[in-house]
Amino acid sequence: MATPQSPLSYPPRERPTRAEAIVDLAAIRHNVATLRDRAEGAQLMTVVKADGYGHGIVPVAAAARQAGADWIGAAVLEEALALRDAGDTGPIFCWLTTPGEPLTEAIDSGIDLSAGAPWEIEELAAAVVDRPARVHLKIDTGMSRGGAVPEEWPALIRVALREQAAGRIEIKGIWSHLAQSDEPKSAINEAQLATFIEAIAVAESFGVEAEFKHLANSGATLELPETHFNLVRPGIATYGLSPFGHALSAAELGLRPAMTLKARLAMVKRVPAGVGVSYGLTWTAPRPSTLGLIPLGYGDGLPRHASNGAPVQSAGGRRSVVGRICMDQCVVNLEDDDVVAGDEIVLFGPGTAGEPTVDDWADAARTINYEIVTRLGPRIPRRYIDTSPADTVPVEE
Repeated sequence: MATPQSPLSYPPRERPTRAEAIVDLAAIRHNVATLRDRAEGAQLMTVVKADGYGHGIVPVAAAARQAGADWIGAAVLEEALALRDAGDTGPIFCWLTTPGEPLTEAIDSGIDLSAGAPWEIEELAAAVVDRPARVHLKIDTGMSRGGAVPEEWPALIRVALREQAAGRIEIKGIWSHLAQSDEPKSAINEAQLATFIEAIAVAESFGVEAEFKHLANSGATLELPETHFNLVRPGIATYGLSPFGHALSAAELGLRPAMTLKARLAMVKRVPAGVGVSYGLTWTAPRPSTLGLIPLGYGDGLPRHASNGAPVQSAGGRRSVVGRICMDQCVVNLEDDDVVAGDEIVLFGPGTAGEPTVDDWADAARTINYEIVTRLGPRIPRRYIDTSPADTVPVEE
């Protein structure tokens, strides 16, 4: 499958030079291969929801397929269909729909879909035209999000079997989602696993023969082998980010962060001590300082909560964002660095050259690494590279 530009990115002729997110497809492939090894024989589904966690859904899916991903996971219909439009012909699973959504195209495209309530089965059956819908039944094992609670599980199974007997659906899987796999020793994981095993037994007692059973997300793929069954669904780990925060780093897990966010300074100025910065003047220069204007803000996905402290790297080393992050820009205290407008600033990257990491930004914003990369907007173009330990080769610019 080809690796065209993400559909959410600007086409090359419109690509601005003020900032870019560089995505290393070799890192994606490395991480997928690492996760396959940890899956211990189960098939692997690479989750690319939310535009590939901000990395670009189509290029990431292509790299994952190259590294051996058996499945691609997409949250919503438009993501799954975009992958088909881009030429991905392999198994795709899509799990989030609302009443009344058009399902026929997804069914006819061979996309596997989820159902956790009888009405979802009925809508899938009603949308069938040329081929039965491939359905994974979802049991709510304790997260209280999607899926049928155990008391309603038999009713869901009965409706699914009725529609399967009529030739309108095929029951292909049984699945659920873990709430605390980022804490592998939590007793909640054991309880959810037990509920999942019981749900499979109940389904089989009704005569359901589901080919796939899947429960494990990134944390469980890496640290809870008893949850693997015959298919795992890692998401954040695909992008080289740890689901465990500081408790277990990406490097300790053998993962390589795939994204580097860079910008060029829009302005540099020297200010005297006592000058306030940005809305509300929440930071005041304690001494004469050089300030740099970064042309990115919360309109591009930088978290406003990271104001007054988010780290960046300049030619002089680690520096901090000062003042409030604005919609389109933010200010960095460059101290006494010898810089000019147009010089490069690294907001985050793998950390191998001393630059801040996604986790550093997550700490500054008091959030998780998932949010930092996923919220980056389409005004930041993605550029795809393919690195080896010895070189960097640009691709698909």
